[in-house]
Amino acid sequence: MEEIEMYLDEAKDQMNKALAHVSHELTKIRAGKANPSMLDGILVSYYGAMTPLQQVSSMTTPDARTIFIKPWEKGLIQEIEKSIMNANLGLTPQNDGQQVIINVPMLTEERRKQLVKQASQECEQGKVSVRSIRKETNESLKKIKGVSEDDVKNGEATVQKLTDESIVKIDAILKKKEAEIMTV
Repeated sequence: MEEIEMYLDEAKDQMNKALAHVSHELTKIRAGKANPSMLDGILVSYYGAMTPLQQVSSMTTPDARTIFIKPWEKGLIQEIEKSIMNANLGLTPQNDGQQVIINVPMLTEERRKQLVKQASQECEQGKVSVRSIRKETNESLKKIKGVSEDDVKNGEATVQKLTDESIVKIDAILKKKEAEIMTV
């Protein structure tokens, strides 16, 4: 029985991680408002090492359409601009000699629909992860020796309940993100 609980706890942890991953990935999809998390994953060449942008600069959003990136060292301004251009985010960086300025353009209706599609794909991947966690956990439960069939069935029912709850949460996250993207 303890072994079943251990597998169930592990499944719950993994499903929560899958939910957190989906949420994190959706923050990278911009909804028209300037947000420093839009630049997560951008790497800048810093003394020959590829370093995350947030480790070599501070980022602020003075308004809903602008991001200011102030590098710790002025020599990084061109490198930051180049990295943002190469990231292919549809953003055009400019600099005033002190910092990099990004003006976030208004989203077109077509672009909004593309972003909703991208968010849907991200959430679908999250659901696939949750379902594979369910499958692996159920297989592990069936392999436990010395446990009654009823206990295994109850464990599988609990895993299914966790799966259903996680998928409902992913759907809610997607619905919220879609509303955010489609709001002009």
